[in-house]
Amino acid sequence: MDLFGNSTDWATKLEPILTKYKGRKHPLDHHNLYQLLVMVVLSAQDSDAHINKIAPALFEGYPNMESLAVSNFDALIAYISNVRNFGNKAKWLLEIAQIVKKDENIPLTMDDLVALKGIGRKSANVIMREAKVPADGIIADLHVIRVAPRIGLITETNDGIKAEKQLMQVIPKEIWGEIGMAISFLGREICRPQPKCEECPINEVCNYYNTVFKKDSI
Repeated sequence: MDLFGNSTDWATKLEPILTKYKGRKHPLDHHNLYQLLVMVVLSAQDSDAHINKIAPALFEGYPNMESLAVSNFDALIAYISNVRNFGNKAKWLLEIAQIVKKDENIPLTMDDLVALKGIGRKSANVIMREAKVPADGIIADLHVIRVAPRIGLITETNDGIKAEKQLMQVIPKEIWGEIGMAISFLGREICRPQPKCEECPINEVCNYYNTVFKKDSI
């Protein structure tokens, strides 16, 4: 059922963006799961582009979880002092490293990931998607929160957890692993704050396109 109470085959309707974006690497420019985990923690309330910029120096200093686990607050701060909320993030990363200890110990289940400081469901979903393990939820980043209501998938909300819960109710589980990132890429490239509706591969099934854009174009 969609937000209008109608039975909707969203897997079929969203297939064009699944095909377009399937398997595309997350915009955080990571080269392994250790780097991704660190970067998703740092990217909260900051931009992917900014985290990508500071990452090379950070990972030269801390190439793996073991090197991070034996570091300290002041040493780590030198690499991330211009990241938003860097103080808490430094504490979280050091705590994670001391718990996980080695790269191969990075957990890949929702429960174990969200048990780590600084990692919520969105970050856990990203890590699980990039690790190619079965999805236990749907990525609901700020782009998804903006775009999904436009399409007609969910009602408007600023809460990522609420957005994810609504998406999980209307989207079949077999596409959970890719659909969140597909919607996110759509939001980054086409369905921006000022959407480029005519370029959208799913505009014909989009509530905004059919009710607002077409009306404004008359």
